[in-house]
Amino acid sequence: MIKKILIANRGEIAVRIVRACRELGIRSVALYTDADRHALHVKKADEAYNIGADPLLGYLNAHTIVNLAVASGCDALHPGYGFLSENPLIAEVCGRRGIKFIGPTPKVIAQMGDKIAARQAMIKAGIPVTPGSEHNLESLADAQTLAKKIGYPVMLKATNGGGGRGIRRCDSEAELLSNYDRVISEASKAFGRPEVFIEKCVVNPKHIEVQVLGDSHGNVIHLYERDCSIQRRNQKLIEIAPSPQLTEAQREYIGKLAVRAAKSVGYTNAGTVEFLLDTDNQFYFMEMNTRLQVEHCITEQITGVDIVQEQIRIADGLPLQYAQKDIQHRGFAMEFRVNAEDPRNNFMPSLGRITRYYAPGGPGVRVDGAIYTGYTIPPYFDSMCAKLIVWSLNWEAVIARGQRALDDMGVYGVKTAIPYYKEILANPEFRSGRFNTGFVEAHPELLDYAVKPPREHKAAAIAAALAAHLGM
Repeated sequence: MIKKILIANRGEIAVRIVRACRELGIRSVALYTDADRHALHVKKADEAYNIGADPLLGYLNAHTIVNLAVASGCDALHPGYGFLSENPLIAEVCGRRGIKFIGPTPKVIAQMGDKIAARQAMIKAGIPVTPGSEHNLESLADAQTLAKKIGYPVMLKATNGGGGRGIRRCDSEAELLSNYDRVISEASKAFGRPEVFIEKCVVNPKHIEVQVLGDSHGNVIHLYERDCSIQRRNQKLIEIAPSPQLTEAQREYIGKLAVRAAKSVGYTNAGTVEFLLDTDNQFYFMEMNTRLQVEHCITEQITGVDIVQEQIRIADGLPLQYAQKDIQHRGFAMEFRVNAEDPRNNFMPSLGRITRYYAPGGPGVRVDGAIYTGYTIPPYFDSMCAKLIVWSLNWEAVIARGQRALDDMGVYGVKTAIPYYKEILANPEFRSGRFNTGFVEAHPELLDYAVKPPREHKAAAIAAALAAHLGM
């Protein structure tokens, strides 16, 4: 059995994994660079080791990380999300050094990380994919020919991309000409490889993804779907499980598609199969994420399955604890990515010291975070500093709970997206449960929210007025 796990990540996901380890009686080991010396995951883990002064390189050096796992007596490694989580190299190095990698095999990571290889695998499995190139683009002329064949708008995408990067929509040949070199540059910088491909752009689709779990005994199940349509420039902001936009027939259909997709490539551990749903109610495979997703929490809330603990069990060679018939969904869950950024200033990062932090609570409220009062958000990483998750029995109730929890949550010293999320929840279109990936761009007026004084200022004003009334 796994006794000790190295967590090859930072921030809220590292804290999340520490908590799963503690419940399983497994020791956790954190790693950190100088920029994260005072990070919460360092304080929470059983052991923590510095891996260098450079804020980023330490988290991206597979050999250094696996060496640390061996040196610290770990028998397993969890990559979290981001950084090396979808890099087959770290899984390969773990295998060579006798460390269990908590994730799929290097072969599957490489296959699903290559968008062309993934498309080909899905076509072979009978999974619908959007029309597009069957191979990497050879030249700009190749892109122009294919774009004319499938029709504009089209999407230029990095073949080895992920996380919403290396993607450009082209509505005309002129935009294709201007974006081609840009996408290649973005792909090279972000993923170390310049390959790109092209596919038909599904205009204003719904973004629906399905959580799957597979073990080494051939069992694969799904944990229902999440709706990730509320996003900006391919970056998710609010996620919902299950989708309020699907019928039960659609839910059953897409779940079976995801299981078939996972089985077709011999998938093990936790993964997510992402689909686009067009205006004609046609699902198209988009990609498969071979890691734990940021938004896994809402699936846990509606199913009761601890996905991180299941990941660890699967890596230990154990069969799934559940058959598909055992998985039920109850109520709705919603996740808000609390990013340290200013929505009214083009979502620019807002970095600095958190002067005060108040976490919300009450029934159906969960916070997965990495911040605390006095913590300074470093400028080197993603701006997400916490995730607020709410659950309730029905759609109207989960919106109300989200509004209350957002009101309760206080993050001072930096700007966050919290006021913007309140505006979204008050919007009639969102409340109707009918929205698509164009929602944010279609509602720029939601950024015009009034700047309201912090709650403690109101309390101080009330206290002063009361004192004056009483003649104090």
